[in-house]
This record gives sequence, C-alpha cells and structure tokens, in this order.
Amino acid sequence: MENTRVSQKVRRAPDHSERRTDDVMLDEVEYDDGVAPPRMPTSARRYQSLPDVRSESGRRHADAQGTGAMRTTIPPRRTATQTGIPAVQGNRGRPTYGDEEEDVRRTSGLLTLNRRPRFHWLVFVGLGIFIMILGWFVVNAVGNWWQVTQDDMRYGRPRTFQTDYVVGHNDSPANPSHFIAINLNRHIMIIEIPGGNAAKSRIYTGPILIGPNQDLTPVTLQFQDVNGDGKVDMIVVVQGSRFVFLNENGTFVPQNNT
Repeated sequence: MENTRVSQKVRRAPDHSERRTDDVMLDEVEYDDGVAPPRMPTSARRYQSLPDVRSESGRRHADAQGTGAMRTTIPPRRTATQTGIPAVQGNRGRPTYGDEEEDVRRTSGLLTLNRRPRFHWLVFVGLGIFIMILGWFVVNAVGNWWQVTQDDMRYGRPRTFQTDYVVGHNDSPANPSHFIAINLNRHIMIIEIPGGNAAKSRIYTGPILIGPNQDLTPVTLQFQDVNGDGKVDMIVVVQGSRFVFLNENGTFVPQNNT
C-alpha cells in the first residue's frame, strides 16, 4: 500500500504554478556516471544572468526524460545555434529572368537597336540644296577643264590663231596676206604678212586682258566691211568681245582712233 502511494507521488505531474528554479532542474537531470556535480555557491548563482550552452542542453534533456515537465522558455544563445551553419552569401550577380521576361527583354533590345533615327524634313531639303551646289561646282570645274583641254589642242600655248585673207595690201588670191593673232601673257598682238612677204610684216597691238587665267583665253580674227567703204576691215574677237580695226591707207587702225 505504501509502495503504491510512493509511485503515485512520483508519477504526479508537478504543479505548473510552482516556480522551477535552476536547482530543481539540475536535480532532474540524469548523469551517465551517476554523480551529480557539486552545486555552485548561492553568491555565484545569483550573478549568473545567461544560461550556458551545457545547461541549456541539460535542461532540454531533462525535459525530454521527465513526464509532463515544463519546457524552458529561455532561448538558446545565437552563437550556439549558428555554430555549424555555413554562411550563405546572397547572389549579387546578374538578375535571373524567366523565359517570357527574357524574350521580352531581348525583343525590346532588338527594337531599340533597329530603331532608325528620324530627321526633320528641312534636313533633307538642306541636304538636297547642298548636293545641288556641290554638283554645280563640280560641273563647272569639269566644264572649265574640258574647255581648256580643247583650247590646248586647237590653239596651243600661248594661244595662237592663224589665217589667210586677201585685204588689198599688196596681196592677191594667189598670194593672200597671212595673219597671226597671239595672246602673249594677256597681251593681244596681231602680225600681218602682206602677200606672204615677211619683209613688209606689220604688228598691231590689241587689248590687254585682266583677270586670272586670262593668258589661256584664245583670240580669233574675222574680216568684213564694217563701215561700208568697200574695204575689208579686221575684227579681233576675244571672249565674245569685238575690237574693230579699219582698213585705211594700206594698213589697219583701231576704230576708236579714226
């Protein structure tokens, strides 16, 4: 009868209202060698603020062995719980995208690369005008070059023009007078050889040309009766300008001097 009462007392769960002290919890711990460690002095236990890791593990073991014992509410230390956990670093690389997001991102990138810049219509007008002006200069340069090349082949350098004509200065259709017009360094000179006789040659001074590249301007001669006196007069043609030399007294004199 007494044994039954003792077993009932052992099996009876402790009252939850009873305060479980550290001494009581340490008494409930079972040790492998059967010898409990000596109790710490009261003065030392009074200043112990945080439980040790060993005491925490002992309390957990005691709670697991005891029937109906209250579990401790003291959390374990942070260093004790994270001792065996490897440190995991966050992924700081490029963000990962799903298939749909990756397709959208690539499509937007291609659209950005393939997008052509748009210009105002005045830009095209100005470009057209610039091309026209440039083309005009190119055409003029090519035209001038072609004209000079033709003059070189026809008149040479210096520019020289020669012709034969009967003007009534000791000449005849069998022996016409020979005329040579020369642009020598922008100075126009006409040489007349009456009837082919070089001993009676005459030189007439024409106009002086002013401007760049005027030494390459060709000069030509024409013969016709300008004043209607029945004599053939000489006309010097330079770049569309006409300079008349009247036929008087067996020679030619400029028209402005008569």
